[in-house]
Amino acid sequence: MPALVTGCAGFIGSHLTESLLQDGEAVLGVDCFNDNYGRRQKLHNVERCRNWENFDFVPIDLTRGDLADVVDECGVIFHLAAEPGVRSSWGDRFEAYLRNNVLATQHLLEAASMAPEKRFVFASSSSIYGQAARFPTAETTVPQPFSPYGTTKLDAEHLCHMYYANHGVRTVILRYFSVYGPRQRPDMAFDIFCRAALGGEPITVFGDGEQRRDFTFVGDVVAATRAAALRDEVIGRTYNIGGGSQASVNQALELISELSGRQLNVRHLGWQRGDVRETGADITQARADLAFEPRTPIPEGLRAQFEWVQSEAMAT
Repeated sequence: MPALVTGCAGFIGSHLTESLLQDGEAVLGVDCFNDNYGRRQKLHNVERCRNWENFDFVPIDLTRGDLADVVDECGVIFHLAAEPGVRSSWGDRFEAYLRNNVLATQHLLEAASMAPEKRFVFASSSSIYGQAARFPTAETTVPQPFSPYGTTKLDAEHLCHMYYANHGVRTVILRYFSVYGPRQRPDMAFDIFCRAALGGEPITVFGDGEQRRDFTFVGDVVAATRAAALRDEVIGRTYNIGGGSQASVNQALELISELSGRQLNVRHLGWQRGDVRETGADITQARADLAFEPRTPIPEGLRAQFEWVQSEAMAT
């Protein structure tokens, strides 16, 4: 039976879909093309996937209609569809986060409860930790979201736990840490920095640039996500998926400056609401249960992303 990938036209979803197809798996991809960034780029993300005969694409809004037929057709569910972004989750847009992160997850879980033997892999976020007190941060840390986005992802996690406990849905929760790489969303820092470096444009950094992140290459995230669908001992559990090392924003900018061969014009502005000072993943449990090992160091991953941005710029 095909794998169901929600958010298949997004950044991580398109990479996961391609990986499955390359290994001969059939995929039913769904996406609702919400307005967090352009439909044209999302369609471009799945352009290569359409070359496979065992790929079916259906535009679906998970918050509307009956999903039972979609779930019934599939053997495993990878739920990556979401309303992303910390800074844009305040104010009037919070309703979109509730709809696309909480309500959509509940609808999909409800459909999955009719066939609880199917694996349900849910893509959560390190944003559920907020300003963590200890680094690296383990899964046992009490979540304290620092943004509306983080709150909705934690709410979706709670739904996964409830449907596992009450309906037997075989959920696995993965908390992704600062994913980057080719096809990264245009609102994310590395994509913005790479494009500005190529165009000789000024770069805006919120804060002093010393904030540290556990940056995780998209290929490593895909490997962990696929592993979560295969191992029985992970059912009902939650795992951090991080890059294995931290870097500051300023260190990332230095790497991009080297890749572009030019001095960057960096302007610093005040901190943004919801931004945290540091993230760092304790991946001990993912190593043990998922055989997860991040293989892409930041210099190598940033080079791959920079070269992809460069090739996209030359093609337009």
